[in-house]
Amino acid sequence: MTLMRMMNRICSLFCLVIFGLGLTAKEPNILFAFADDWGRQAGIYAKVDGAGTINDVTRTPNFDRLAQRGVLFANASVNAPSCTPCRSSILSGRNFWETGRGAILQGAVWDETIPTWPLLLRDSGYHIGKSYKVWSPGTPRDAGFDGQKHNYQPAGGKFNGFSQYVMGRGARLGSMAKAKEELYREVRENFRGFLKDRKAGQPFAYWFGPTNVHRKWIKGSGKKLWRIDPDDLKGKMPSFLPDVHAVREDLADYLGEIAAFDAALGILIEELKKAGEYDNTLIVVSGDHGPPGFPHGKCNLYDFGTRVCLTIAGPGVKGGRIVNDFVCLPDLAPTFLEAGQTKVPAGMSARSLWNVLKSDQQGWVDPKRDANFTGRERHVQKARAGQTPYPQRAIRTKHFQFIINFRSDRWPLGDPYHLGTDKEPTLQKMEQNTFVTLPDEDAGPTKAWIVANRADPKVKPYFEHAYNKRPAEELFDLRKDPHQMKNVATDPAYAKEKAGLRARLLAYLKATNDPRLIENGKFFENPPLSGTAQDPK
Repeated sequence: MTLMRMMNRICSLFCLVIFGLGLTAKEPNILFAFADDWGRQAGIYAKVDGAGTINDVTRTPNFDRLAQRGVLFANASVNAPSCTPCRSSILSGRNFWETGRGAILQGAVWDETIPTWPLLLRDSGYHIGKSYKVWSPGTPRDAGFDGQKHNYQPAGGKFNGFSQYVMGRGARLGSMAKAKEELYREVRENFRGFLKDRKAGQPFAYWFGPTNVHRKWIKGSGKKLWRIDPDDLKGKMPSFLPDVHAVREDLADYLGEIAAFDAALGILIEELKKAGEYDNTLIVVSGDHGPPGFPHGKCNLYDFGTRVCLTIAGPGVKGGRIVNDFVCLPDLAPTFLEAGQTKVPAGMSARSLWNVLKSDQQGWVDPKRDANFTGRERHVQKARAGQTPYPQRAIRTKHFQFIINFRSDRWPLGDPYHLGTDKEPTLQKMEQNTFVTLPDEDAGPTKAWIVANRADPKVKPYFEHAYNKRPAEELFDLRKDPHQMKNVATDPAYAKEKAGLRARLLAYLKATNDPRLIENGKFFENPPLSGTAQDPK
């Protein structure tokens, strides 16, 4: 056999291997659209879950079309329902508790010894870039993406305050539509700037991370800008949220910001098509945790806080499928590296999704993906006296969720500062200022309404369920209790199930070297991850 024939055969075999993996011989581009504070709210999930939920009212046409082209994940979750630890886990492909001081929010410091998928792709020849947010709050800003060296915002960053800008600018222009177009132009020009800067034929990885879904939004903007009527949410609210106008309006405004993100996603897809890169781009769309300022949402391990939208479409993906496998977002890191034919480094404990993406199966695909593991430590520094965390770990399976609250003596969503005193904050202050009371839940109209009306017998159960101290263990039978309202941890009928879930959760934490299990959580309970602080004023 001649040398030329041998080389051709080797090349052919290589191509067969690559295609067998569900990838292409050419490294695909990667577009990661990742919305701050976006949970599992998308119109297409109404088809997954059935009618009668808030997704009946959610408008995400671009996400929905992409999901129909690719794979829609029904059971995707974050590893931690708080911005910085969640993003630490996604960048590193590790559990958040494996990222050192990246495991907290305020006071986070990135460990430069931890490799991240964007920089690994860069080192293997990818043109990388980002707009808006990657990793923050924390030091240095956008660590894991080489700071601001790859920032592409030539047209600005006003999209992050979408409803604020459009409502204000639109009033001056006499047209909300024109104000929207200005922000769409920003998204378009930022992305074009990124594409223009790459070398001919160079694969790219672009992180689109707007923060508009994060508070604060303009009250009434959901209806004004997107025609999302709060009254359309009547009878569709989850049981942990009061079905009253103030809460429905707040949720409608939240859904409006999701609609804005979805519009931006449509622009990015349009630009990919114009550039001739659509067919060779792996598009991944998700968010970093559930809704801010709502019970069960952000900073909670219940489904409303940890479950997120996730769709993946592009080369090598066998689309048109809904997959039920439990997927945790750190799994994206090895998935991106495998797509970019880049070696997965040691210490990356997450698992690539390519075996699921290349499958042609619907529903349950990988039997090993039968659970997600989540947790949290400290969110804002002054949530509790002494800057202490609220440590939790959980396992979520098809039928159950089991939660360990390691320090059940503490307030889960922060100390009830000033409540029941002559210094009790006003409704307006609680709407605007996270730190005046219960500061591990973001400020907003829903939180403010529940707290302000907690003496009302009809409202009191919502307040107590959301903000009271919780038992050391929580167990929910999701077949009977999908909204996780009734804790059955002490019910003898569930003793065997609870013991099995506890053992499995603790075994996973031990196997992944969770510091929470060492010396009563000494790593998280002492400076610099914890410390003393004055009561908020």
